Amino acid sequence: MDAPRHPSRAEIRIQDVFAALASPMRLEMIGILATGGEQRCGGVLTEVSKSTLTHHWRVLREGGLIRQRPVGRELLVSLRQEDLDARFPGLLDVVLTAVRDSPPASLAT
Repeated sequence: MDAPRHPSRAEIRIQDVFAALASPMRLEMIGILATGGEQRCGGVLTEVSKSTLTHHWRVLREGGLIRQRPVGRELLVSLRQEDLDARFPGLLDVVLTAVRDSPPASLAT
């Protein structure tokens, strides 16, 4: 499995970050990843179909919010917190606070 392409730190654009964060499901995924460490792509939201997760991971990856790393037949995913903090200081903290203070996407109306 080839490693997916990620934007470099310098290529991360604020409009792409905001577009990626526009989905309640992607916000929930970011909140889960913020708990730390790499996780299996398919293990973050187990009640969501693989094709839906693939779409959301792609948007987050292309927006510069996550890094995916192939390991065998799986992809591990992690939050690019250091890159985002360097590029847009404080932005991720504000987003994560809002995610913690909001109901999960599956419960939001």
